[in-house]
Amino acid sequence: MTLLPTELPPLPAPLPVTSPVPLFASRPVITACGLAVSGVADERDLLGGSLGITGEDPSASGPGLRHKDRASRMALRAVRRALDAAAIDAPAATAVVVSSNFGNLDTVCDFTDTIAAESVTGLSPLRVPHMSSHVTAAWVAIEHGLRGPNLTLCSGTPGGLDAVFWAAALLAAGRAEVAVVVGVEPDTAPVARLHRERGGTAWLDGAACLVVENAAHAASRGARVRAAVSGYGKATDRAEAVRQALKAYDRPIGLRVAAGRDRPGPGAGAGVGPSPQDGPVLDLTGRLGRCSGALGVLQCAAALAWFDRPAWEVERSRGPVADSVLAIAGAGRDVSAKAGPGGGVRPGTGTAIRAGTGARTGGAGEADGEGDPSGVSALLLTRPAPDGSGRVPS
Repeated sequence: MTLLPTELPPLPAPLPVTSPVPLFASRPVITACGLAVSGVADERDLLGGSLGITGEDPSASGPGLRHKDRASRMALRAVRRALDAAAIDAPAATAVVVSSNFGNLDTVCDFTDTIAAESVTGLSPLRVPHMSSHVTAAWVAIEHGLRGPNLTLCSGTPGGLDAVFWAAALLAAGRAEVAVVVGVEPDTAPVARLHRERGGTAWLDGAACLVVENAAHAASRGARVRAAVSGYGKATDRAEAVRQALKAYDRPIGLRVAAGRDRPGPGAGAGVGPSPQDGPVLDLTGRLGRCSGALGVLQCAAALAWFDRPAWEVERSRGPVADSVLAIAGAGRDVSAKAGPGGGVRPGTGTAIRAGTGARTGGAGEADGEGDPSGVSALLLTRPAPDGSGRVPS
């Protein structure tokens, strides 16, 4: 009989998530995206205009989609469109990173209802794998033959931007050549109930997928680079997350994609908060409703559409202003509110309270659009140079 060792070897040191520059030395780039969102035809629709231009059901059944939950069906459609757009012939060494907070909640609720009514004897063994919260990422890998690392993030509203960061980390570590990043949230009865209980009136029904790869790999196969991932920040404080993302960037921001009100913070004009030279702010939650874990991936898709604008429109935006997009997701603490003596941040909410009044001056509900207290993530995307290197043009 072989005995197990009493001491395990030490684990390697974790990646420093608050110091993104080394991860981006290999220049991760986004080469394609695909959407399966109710009322949205492609990423250009995210920038403006009226929604509802397509009546397609993003979760409609089709080949390989039968018997899968709604989130998985939408994710599979989005991934297929992204891979087709990327024109990758042999995607075996491809990682899958999924961000979803509600995912297969409807399946879990259905199982618990069945157990309550019929006990466990009412369950079919064939459906048990569908109970896993990781089921969407697993289906994506199985259906598309992707054999790289397979991850699911359930980290609240910032999860979509976190997923792009972890895709970049996997590429930098040599664990994969390509990564598909999926953000998906379904509109099912259990999800709708949760949103309504938290004061929501509209929420996303759909999925978005990004194809992320190292610039060298994209160049080797002649792929068109649509954006370079140039910075990432994660913090409980909104301004700190932005500061980390802009650590190696000193130009005006062409577009801020942020949920809720993106107010200038105390660092405005110093590379932390919005400055007068920065471009407009786009709030996708105002158009799509609560996007939860899919928000960050949709923000990146909107950034690709921003970079693809016609040349005359880019020229009108006066040069460098058009060369970057900063995406911000999450609530965190509201550092722009000035609380007097006795004031501060209400624990667990991120809502600043003015001393003596109890008046809300902003916070989780306003800055996040969902009241999600899970912190803030910020991601900087830059327009790639014509040579595909990911370098910001001079």
